[in-house]
Amino acid sequence: MIARYAIPFFFVMGLVIAPLVFILLCRWLAPRKHWKKAALACTLLIWIAVAYGYFVGFEKLEVTHMEYASKDLPEAFDGYRIVQFSDAHVGTYTGSRQWLLKRAVDSINAQHADAVVFTGDLENLHPDELLPQMSILSQVKGKDGVFSILGNHDYPTYLDADEKTKAGFVRQTVSYEKKLGWQLLMNEHRVLRRDSDSIVIAGMENWGVLKRMPRKGDVKKTMAGVNPSSFVVMLQHDPTAWREKILPECHAQLTLSGHTHGGQFTIFGWSPSAFTYDVWGGWDHEGDRALFVSTGLGGLIPFRMNMPGEIVVITLRKK
Repeated sequence: MIARYAIPFFFVMGLVIAPLVFILLCRWLAPRKHWKKAALACTLLIWIAVAYGYFVGFEKLEVTHMEYASKDLPEAFDGYRIVQFSDAHVGTYTGSRQWLLKRAVDSINAQHADAVVFTGDLENLHPDELLPQMSILSQVKGKDGVFSILGNHDYPTYLDADEKTKAGFVRQTVSYEKKLGWQLLMNEHRVLRRDSDSIVIAGMENWGVLKRMPRKGDVKKTMAGVNPSSFVVMLQHDPTAWREKILPECHAQLTLSGHTHGGQFTIFGWSPSAFTYDVWGGWDHEGDRALFVSTGLGGLIPFRMNMPGEIVVITLRKK
């Protein structure tokens, strides 16, 4: 229910509740002569921040380049380029915002990736949000293909419907992603080959520590038949699954996640996502194994401040 009314809730919190809280704090903490001026200044700053994040910050986009080195990577894949994008929430790119999605797709294709991976949350609430965006999304290309997984918003988690109807919505989402030409991995994997060498792209369904999130990810099913010596790139929407499921249950060297959006804003490098996630953006390492968490492309709420939309280019290196 909160997800359905997320944007009105955001504006009420940002334009009414937050200013009221700061007005009360100023009245309590500021000198008696100046508390009204302090309260007015805080209110104006909050309103400016909300307007900036909604009209300007949400339009910012960065392409981040980085490398991951592993001794397990086959020689033929040294220099292999993977482009990751996550949390597109295409239902937010309607009307005058559609150009932002087109720009993101153009930026992805400009990287000339060997493989493109999408790590979940393509929609906000309903699969039909994809229909107006199909022609744009179908333009995403990678030499070896586009691989995707489902995020928590790609299941009908936030819709009031019976289980049969919800299952139908999931089938719609799956059908739409396949029509895009993407290879949707639902506890599955694919083998990519270069001559006699190969690597594995594995994709788990969503799994998170929060019980209200879908817990359909199955590591063992995803990795069934994978050679223990293979180099594996694991796609999992929720980064909490890395330590809870992926590290203890398989040997995947590199895991790519999203989900956090980086809280969609930071203050002096701090994100509200830190309350929930140990890693809300960037790298985490356990020995030679690594997790990278993308802060995502969009959001259910069109607001970002000090947290631009992100496209990630990861070049694999032989250590």
